[in-house]
Order: sequence, then structure tokens, then C-alpha cells
Amino acid sequence: MHSTKLSEVNSDSSASALPPMEAGRQKHGKLWSTLKEVCDLLRIQVTLNSSVTNEEVLFQHVQFKTGQRIHMIGQPFDMLYIVNSGFLKTVLIDEFGNEQVLSFPMKSDLLGVDGIHTKHHSSEAVALSDCDLILLPFKKLTTLGRTHAELEHAMYGVMSRELVREQAMICMLDTLSAEGRVARFLVSLADRFSQMGYSNRLFNLRMTRHEIGSYLGLTLETVSRTLSALHDIGWIGVDQKTIEIKDINALRNLRRLPPAKSRAKGKAKLAVPASVEPGSRWEPAAAASA
Repeated sequence: MHSTKLSEVNSDSSASALPPMEAGRQKHGKLWSTLKEVCDLLRIQVTLNSSVTNEEVLFQHVQFKTGQRIHMIGQPFDMLYIVNSGFLKTVLIDEFGNEQVLSFPMKSDLLGVDGIHTKHHSSEAVALSDCDLILLPFKKLTTLGRTHAELEHAMYGVMSRELVREQAMICMLDTLSAEGRVARFLVSLADRFSQMGYSNRLFNLRMTRHEIGSYLGLTLETVSRTLSALHDIGWIGVDQKTIEIKDINALRNLRRLPPAKSRAKGKAKLAVPASVEPGSRWEPAAAASA
């Protein structure tokens, strides 16, 4: 098999002015997935007969570079997309150009559902890393669904799964403090990485602090300050975009961090004293070991 290869696209090239799917298809590739492989990726259990599992029912892969748009607001809808690898964001953009992040799709997620109702996309999808997406032409999918009811019901289940995830996000924004939102976001990422077979303890953030803030309804400063606070109390480790989860249960149950002064007092109690009064029983480690 030969993978689909996108031409290099940068902000100065003529390709950057093309509609997103034109840029994504400048070179047609020959990497395809069967319907069974698509169902496995979506984590749905469907019993398929030989007429739809053979290589006559195939779905094409297309690769997108970091920063490329998969679909734009107002673009006619004719396609769903499954993330085979990589990370993306979906956003709304208001009349002033302000961006609201809606989600961070990753492997096994379904994109493009927003276009089904009006036949035009109401959001924009952008690659946060190099991505490999599987194209699901909607007409092809509905045709298969008419002859294979189990597949149609399974696809409804996938869409419902995405909706439930969004509802959980809305509930979190309404009930948790800023610190709780950031903590729950990290837990959610850790859980997703675990589902994909990766480490849920050490991972890189593909999104910026500003994008996390937009998603959680927080400012960039609040996100950065909360990550620093969680690092200071030892629940996570932060090294630029690398996150190490040290106490996932504490993060999962966090509602609100104690005030900064209280945290500072707690750290001071654990700190080694800078000087020792005569007669004190404390000894430097070097002296104690001598």
C-alpha cells in the first residue's frame, strides 16, 4: 500500500489559498481501509457479511499537515472524517474573528457531524499535528446503512457518543472551579491516551495554553497559573508541553485548590530551614551521614 502524501503547504504558497479539501487532495494516494477496519477504529461491533467486508467497499486515507484546515465554516457538507492518527481542534469563529475551541479530536474520533443538519459545516476543523484521516462520503455511508441496518444503528451510536462527551464538558464548565476544569481536562486526556494504548502518565500537549483556555472557558494566564500550582503541590510535572501525571486520583477529585498563601505555608513547613539555632537537634544531611 502507498500512503497518501500531501504537498507541503505554508502560508506563503499558493496552495494555502485553496479550499481545505483541495489542498488535502493535491496528490491522491492509494492507502485504503476496509469497512471492518473502519468499524474497529470507531470501536463499534457490527456483524458484516462478505458483500461489505471485501475490498470493493473501501475508504480512502488523506494526510494533512499541521495547521491545515480539514473543513471550514460554511463549506458544503458531503463527508465525515475519522481520525486515524494525529490531533486536531474544532472551532467556532465569530464575526470579529474570535475563536472558540469546541473539541480536540484524536484517534478514533468522528469529525464533520455538524454539517449533517444544514448541509454546510458550522465549525472549522484544524490539524494540530500531522494527521491521517479516513474519508467517509456521507452518501456512500447512508447507502450502506439502508442495506445494513446494524451498521446504521452503530453509526448513530458513534454520533451519540460524541454528543454525550460534549454534554459532560458543558456540565464540567458549569460546576467546577478553574482549577477543577484544568485538572479534569488533564484526566480526560490521560484516559484518552490510555484508550489508544499510550501512556496515561506521560504525554505531550498538542494544543497551546490559549487553546486549552478557550476550550475550558478560562484565560491563558489562569491555565498557566493552575498548571504551575498543580506542579508545585506535586500532582503533576510540567516541562513546557510535556505533562507527567503523578496523582491522577487527586486530579480527578479536585474541586478547588486552597489559596496560594495556604499552599505556600504548607511548602514552608516541609522546607529545610535556612539556619539553625544553637542547640537545635537538626543536622545537615552531610553531617548526619559522616
